[in-house]
Amino acid sequence: MKERLLERLRLAIRQLLDAAGDSGPLPEFALDVPKRADHGDFACNAAMLVAKRLREPPRAIAERLAAELGEAGGLVARSEIAGPGFLNLWLAESRWQDLMRLVLELGAEFGRSASAGGQRVQVEFVSANPTGPLTLGHGRQAVIGDVLARLLDATGHEVTREYYFNNGGRQMRVLGDSVHARMLERLGRAAAPPLEAFDADEADWSTEIDGLPVLFPRDGYQGAYIADLADEVFREHGVDLAEREDASDFCRQHAETRIFENIRVSLADLGVTFDVFSNEMDLYSEGHIEQTLADLRAADLVCDADGAVWLRASTLGLERDRVLVKSNGDPTYLLPDIAYHRQKFRRGFERIIDVQGADHIDQFPYVRAAAEALGVPEHAIELLMHQFVTLTRAGEQVKQSTRRATYVTVDELLADVGCDVFRFFMIQRKAEAHLDFDLDLAKETDWKKNPAYYVQYAHARTHGIERQAREQGVAMPDAATVDAAALALPEEIEILKKIAEFPDVIERAAESREPHHVAYYAREVAGLWNPYVQDRTRHRVLSDDPAVTSARLGLTLAVRAVLASALGLLGVAAPERM
Repeated sequence: MKERLLERLRLAIRQLLDAAGDSGPLPEFALDVPKRADHGDFACNAAMLVAKRLREPPRAIAERLAAELGEAGGLVARSEIAGPGFLNLWLAESRWQDLMRLVLELGAEFGRSASAGGQRVQVEFVSANPTGPLTLGHGRQAVIGDVLARLLDATGHEVTREYYFNNGGRQMRVLGDSVHARMLERLGRAAAPPLEAFDADEADWSTEIDGLPVLFPRDGYQGAYIADLADEVFREHGVDLAEREDASDFCRQHAETRIFENIRVSLADLGVTFDVFSNEMDLYSEGHIEQTLADLRAADLVCDADGAVWLRASTLGLERDRVLVKSNGDPTYLLPDIAYHRQKFRRGFERIIDVQGADHIDQFPYVRAAAEALGVPEHAIELLMHQFVTLTRAGEQVKQSTRRATYVTVDELLADVGCDVFRFFMIQRKAEAHLDFDLDLAKETDWKKNPAYYVQYAHARTHGIERQAREQGVAMPDAATVDAAALALPEEIEILKKIAEFPDVIERAAESREPHHVAYYAREVAGLWNPYVQDRTRHRVLSDDPAVTSARLGLTLAVRAVLASALGLLGVAAPERM
C-alpha cells in the first residue's frame, strides 16, 4: 500500500528528529500549506518545537533538516529557512505525479484510513423528545452528528449512531394534557370540575366552551399538530375516551408514538439513519436509575436537603450542587442522564460523543463528572456543542417561537430548498458559531451564487469533460497510464496541492470534531476547479497535444475523486449532470 504524500514527508521529518537524539515523544508539529505560493509547498515548525530539548538554535536544526531532507530519496526539491526557524519546503515535481497515480488508483478510498484502529465510538445526536416536529436546531444537529459519524468511520473507528429521547416526566404529561384538552374542545365539552390528570398549579383557564373554562396546561404544546393529534384520537377512539380517568395518559401514548414516527420519517428524508434508539423509560424499567442513585449514595456523592435529593457536585470540583430528585419525588433530567452515560460504557464503547445544543452546556459537566465518579474513564465523554439557527428571508429574521409552535420545521425547509442544500448550509459553519440560514441564498438556483450548487457543479463538470472526451474517441487515463509531467502551470500545481491535503483534512476534521472543515475544503477545491475549467483558452483539457490532454484528463479524474468523497462525507449528492 502506497503511503500518502504528507505522511511520507512527516515520517521523514520524524525520522530525522529521532536520529538527532531527541528523547521522549516528539511534539505534534505542523505541516501546513503556506498562504503565499513563494513560501513553498509546505511549511514546518518542527525545529522550533524541539529546539529547547535539543539545546540548539531553531535555525540550526532547520538547516540540518533541510540538508537531510534534500537527500531523502528526492522527496524535497529545495528548502528555505524563514524567520526564527520555519522550514519552507518545495516538493520534487515527480511527487505530484506520484500523487496523481495514487488518487486514480485509490479512487473513493483516497483520504480514508484505519488510523483509529477500530476504536468503538458512540455518537449520540438529535435526541429530540417526541413532543413535536423537528426544529431547525434539531436539523443542524442531525447534519453535524451524521457528518461526524461519517468522518469517524472514514478514519477507522467503529461507529454507533444513537438517538436517545426522554419519554417520561412532566413534559410528556403536558403533551398528553395538551392533546386531551384539544380533544375536549372538539367534543364541545368543558373540563369542569378540573380533571385529576391536570395539576392546577401548572394550568391556565385559557379556553372557554359555551362560557365554561377549559383547563389547558400552562406552557402546553400548541400548534396545528396538537389539534391534528386530538382529531386522530377522537376518530379512532370516540367520545368514550373523554370520560376515562386515563384519557390524558392515553393521549400521551398516542401522541408520543405518532410524533416519533414522523421524526423518523423526517430524519430519513434528511439522509440520517441510526443504529440504536434508546429511551428514558427503559432506564427506569431495567433498574438503572435506582442503581445509579444507590451507587452515588455509596460514593458519598448524594445528600438530602429541603425534601430533595442532591448531587454533591461541589466535591467533584463543580461550582454548585444540583438536584437529582425533586421534593415531589420526580427525578430531574440529571439523574437519568448520568445513568444513561454510565450504561453507554457498560455496552463496551471506548469513547462517547454527545452532539448537543448550547442549552445543554451547563448540564454536561455534571453528567460527565458524576459518570466519571462512578467509573467511566476520565475524559472519555465529549461534548460537541452547536449554537442555534436563525432563519432570514429578504434580509429580515423570521421570528420563531417553540412554545407557540410558530417555528419553521425541518420538513418545511426540506420541502423548500431540498436535502442537499439543507445539509450543506447546516454544516458549512463551525458548530460553535451561530448559524444564520439565508433562505433566499438557499433557494438561489444560480450555481455561481449558491455554495452547495457551486461544489456540485464542479463535480458535474468533471463528468461533462469525460463525456466530451469519449465523444471524441479520447481514452481516459488510469493509474497505470496517467502522466502528470505535462501539468506545469502554477494553477495546475495549486490544484494538485489542494488534492494532496484531502487525507489530512479528513483526519483533522475527525480528530478535532469539526466536520465543517470538509465543507470548507470542498468549496476550496471547487473554487480552484471551476475557474480553471472556465478559462478554455489557457486550460483547454481536450487539446491537440496528447500528453497535455492525458495529464489534464487525469487531473479531472483526481478532482472528481476528492469532490465525490467530500460530498459523500457531507451526505450531499455528487451529480453527473446539472
